[in-house]
Amino acid sequence: MEVLMPYNKLNISGAQAEVLSWVTHGLDYQEENMLRNVSRLPCLYKHVALMPDAHLGKGSMVGSVIATKEAVIPATVGVDIGCGMMAVKTPFKSGILDRKMAEFRHEIERAIPVGFNAYKESVDEASRWDGWETFDDLHRGVQDRKRKAMVQLGTLGGGNHFIEVCLDTEDNVWLMLHSGSRNIGKELAERHIATAKSLHRLNELPSPDLAYFIQGTDEFKAYWHDLDWAQKYAMKNREIMMKRLINSFNRMFGADLDLESKIQNPKSKIDVAVNCHHNYVAMEEHFGEKVYVTRKGAINAEDGRYGIIPGSMGAKSFIIKGLGNPQSFNSCSHGAGRKMSRTKAKAKYTIDDLKKQTAGVECRKDKGVVDEIPGAYKDIEEVMRAQNDLVEVVAELKQVICVKG
Repeated sequence: MEVLMPYNKLNISGAQAEVLSWVTHGLDYQEENMLRNVSRLPCLYKHVALMPDAHLGKGSMVGSVIATKEAVIPATVGVDIGCGMMAVKTPFKSGILDRKMAEFRHEIERAIPVGFNAYKESVDEASRWDGWETFDDLHRGVQDRKRKAMVQLGTLGGGNHFIEVCLDTEDNVWLMLHSGSRNIGKELAERHIATAKSLHRLNELPSPDLAYFIQGTDEFKAYWHDLDWAQKYAMKNREIMMKRLINSFNRMFGADLDLESKIQNPKSKIDVAVNCHHNYVAMEEHFGEKVYVTRKGAINAEDGRYGIIPGSMGAKSFIIKGLGNPQSFNSCSHGAGRKMSRTKAKAKYTIDDLKKQTAGVECRKDKGVVDEIPGAYKDIEEVMRAQNDLVEVVAELKQVICVKG
């Protein structure tokens, strides 16, 4: 894959720390202002790394990697704590799906609640998840949300969350999904963001949305506990959905795939299974120091690490291995990234446009998902070319079935 461009140092007036950017397009005033604000944080470590799929977020850009010393900024993590991807490579070729794609999509929608839907009772191992043992230690504002969190564990949600069946360039069938910590993650995030704001004189911050917790304080400890819990919830959420997706695949196609053991028999081997966050914080070592790395719409691309970079519902997706570029804090993009808001997409595109842009994909083609039309997203091929120094492509996928909330 040809390199489109290396990273460059953005020249942003008033910035106090460097912004290293892999973005290939010009930034508008709002985007530059958001980066300027982050660059002025006293807790910022080294520089801001901007991934090629970057676009406006709340407080900081989606697609930014922010390392901090002895502090964490809850709004830069966002409200979908632990949102991320999971993908499994099956040993089957596309022929197994023949004339059953519509039927399989409906089977998936029956097996896994989407949008605002949830299970009537917690399913599979959701009720036995060890995270419930520390639920009582979460923020007191969510203590009446336990049952909702239990019946949502293993559900998709809406927006840009999806479940897909894909084919790679060698005709192998992949199962893939995108989701996070559901309502409980959102409620925890909102409460801690409010707490962080209450600790600062907001007019002394570069932006009120950049209020942070200082390591060692009670507020930091409470947030770190809840953040870790929500990230584990999100990981478990994807795992339960993938198991249900595999069970649906097994029922429909007479397969015997098993995510737990990875390998069942010669005909049913799961070669690759990847589960990764792209909205989260981790303590890592960079440039010889232990720091908190917040990836907001970015994934860990340390050397040799598997990751998933999806396109839109009508475009390609990529399974990658990281190259461990220190300037990006061992990170890469989390997807194609939006190039227009949902409101603009709904105003510009019609259902007919959606049908044309998702031709060949078994999916919803109605006004409820027009805002997810491929035309509302950046070109995933360009995004991948721009980060050739961050990742190595392992597999190139194209979806044939897409389930949206």
